[in-house]
Amino acid sequence: MNTTRTRGRAAGLALGLLAIAAGASALAEVLPPQVELVYVYELGCTDCARVDALLQDLAALYPTLRIDRYDVHSSEGRRLVQRLLTAYGAELGPVPMVFVGDVAMIGSTFYGLRESPVRLTGLALELALDEAVARAVQVPTASPYDRLPATKTDLVAFLDPSDPASGSYERLVEDLLAQHPGLGLVRLDPARDDDRRTVGRLQRMMDAPGDPPALFVGDLALVGDTLYVRREAPRPFAFGEDDLRTVDALVARAVADEAASPLERLRLREQLTLWAVIGAALLDSLNPCDFALMLLLMGTLIVLGKRMKVLWAGLAFIAGTYVTYFTMGFAVYTLLGVTVGARGFRVPFLYTVSSLAILIGLFQMKDLLWYGRWFSIEIPERWKPRAKKLAESVASVPGAFVIGALESLFLAPCTSGPYLAILTLLSQTTERLEGALLLLLYNFVFVVPLIVLALAVHFGFTTTARAERWRKAKAGKFHFITGLVMFALGVGMIVAVRIGLL
Repeated sequence: MNTTRTRGRAAGLALGLLAIAAGASALAEVLPPQVELVYVYELGCTDCARVDALLQDLAALYPTLRIDRYDVHSSEGRRLVQRLLTAYGAELGPVPMVFVGDVAMIGSTFYGLRESPVRLTGLALELALDEAVARAVQVPTASPYDRLPATKTDLVAFLDPSDPASGSYERLVEDLLAQHPGLGLVRLDPARDDDRRTVGRLQRMMDAPGDPPALFVGDLALVGDTLYVRREAPRPFAFGEDDLRTVDALVARAVADEAASPLERLRLREQLTLWAVIGAALLDSLNPCDFALMLLLMGTLIVLGKRMKVLWAGLAFIAGTYVTYFTMGFAVYTLLGVTVGARGFRVPFLYTVSSLAILIGLFQMKDLLWYGRWFSIEIPERWKPRAKKLAESVASVPGAFVIGALESLFLAPCTSGPYLAILTLLSQTTERLEGALLLLLYNFVFVVPLIVLALAVHFGFTTTARAERWRKAKAGKFHFITGLVMFALGVGMIVAVRIGLL
């Protein structure tokens, strides 16, 4: 009996669900389809504010109208605008821009509303926009997004309309977009500081110095009157037939290979740089040399009855280390940025530093099984008595700062492996201000364990003797982990050079 009731309820539930589904399907057929409108604006634009108010009224009038808004200066907005202009056969013009149904409004010019483009203003513009939206709602047509050609890769253009040299570049861009439907276009604005900096970083990544105008796509960079291709010597570019055929072939290859966008490669390169800085600094911070000398300094102060000075002396030692390491690092970073920038010297130098990082990493890793054998990267035994005597001579907080600074100078070979690799990486991937900030971050991460150690000894969580025993017991593992990261960093830099990220 219960089984029969259960089956009856299940059958009733199934019939109910079928009825709901059928009703929803019928309702979907009755309701008009959604109409998508793409609106491109600029903050502070008075014409945009007027069009935005009109679009809000139209959205209230037509419930099926969906408005997608894009800032013309956003990377997504710039990329979308150029593709929509190509899809609608419209010319680049001022904001506001509206794309709906078969009509595109660029500034005050309408494409697709009449047989030929028509320019309207004031009330006539508002009536024309209303007509375009009403037409799209009443006679559903393809969405603006559906009109976009499938993009395989992007061409990044930095062209100043006021520069006479940009005219030839503009015609080249138009020809390339017409010949390669899978080629997208991203324009960078010469009037914007952010875009100018982005172009500088792209030139550094592509190893393409010179003054704009500039184009970047695949392995190609065209800057001024010079064509740069990865792993090839620069060649002059004069817009001759052979020059144009070469560019067309390189663009065709980038589209066929679906090469990553230059901006995407730049973003990946900078993300990898940031994580490489943090990771290398974190592992470099486990350096036994700094631990050993700082423990010796703090232990000496405690034995001499200067426990109250332990914390301040430790922090002063750390400050001396931080300031000196940053100063030395920034000097080397600046020198590398100047000397390694030469195209013929850069790649061999990067391979040399990468190979050195791999060798140092292997030497460090062997300490897990054979600690202290053959060669270990730490304070040489013959230096330890001098270091102890130097630490015992400290009687003040300023003296501890000096010890930290001297330690950074004389024990640099003990810690310079990861630092040199990171300095080389930064010299090839960052501008001066960004590089300085990343060096500040690197050195802060580097001294964090020393700060923790100073606080732990001062507040009695550990003693210098116990910390020294722990350091010696874990030294082999520290060396192995540091060596593993050095090895990975060296291999990663070689791979980055091979694929064009460095």
